[in-house]
Amino acid sequence: MQSSTILITGASSGIGLELAKVSAARKHNLILVARNVQALTDLKMQLEQQYAVAVHVIQKDLSVSNAAESLYNDVKLLGLSVNALINNAGFGDFGSFADTDWQKNHQMLELNIVALTQLTHLYLNDMSLKGQGKIMNVASTAAFQPGPKMAVYAATKAYVLSFSEAIQNEYASKGISVTALCPGATESGFMAAASMENAAIFKNKQLPTSAEVALYGYKAMMKGQAVAIHGTLNYILANAGRFVPRGLVTKIARRVIEGGLK
Repeated sequence: MQSSTILITGASSGIGLELAKVSAARKHNLILVARNVQALTDLKMQLEQQYAVAVHVIQKDLSVSNAAESLYNDVKLLGLSVNALINNAGFGDFGSFADTDWQKNHQMLELNIVALTQLTHLYLNDMSLKGQGKIMNVASTAAFQPGPKMAVYAATKAYVLSFSEAIQNEYASKGISVTALCPGATESGFMAAASMENAAIFKNKQLPTSAEVALYGYKAMMKGQAVAIHGTLNYILANAGRFVPRGLVTKIARRVIEGGLK
């Protein structure tokens, strides 16, 4: 896919920013999408100067209803064809469900599920006509079990994983691959956005960097890997739930998030 164009949502920070760097280093042209237009513009200048690729910036809040279709139309107006779509934008929240802010939950559902699904739908149609394309949907190891204290976030990522696996099966024979990238806890801006800086799952832990996860995810997408779980321990824990009663899995997940397990 040399000289191809990759669209990356949530590209202003964390894993999305690092995916932009990894892709540009391999000579892909880019369409970078996020709310923070200044961060995107700075990144555009850096990548164009360093790698001599074309980088387009689109400011868009994908948690707003129908923003995905608006983004798709913006890209069309630029006359650009997307060869690979990376649905990276997303966020989480921490707390007992009834105590969390409903507006934030609604935005999370719009961004983590609705925008991702609609962008995938729009670009799958285009890719089907060309008979080729790649999609990466960023899920999480939280997708593999319920997440007490992060109930909505874990549920959105379970959706992303299931959805991605299903359409990978539907479209693999048509030259299109769909990869669900499942990082565990990662050094990124996620903790602050989810108000989880002091949660045991993150606190005082040596976490993989966003750059490490991005490189792993990029390679998995290029290989057409259906599910890519970053880290050996994460892989083991994600699959261990198959052999443990679901009630116990949920209890263990809560203890890990809140700090019962050190």
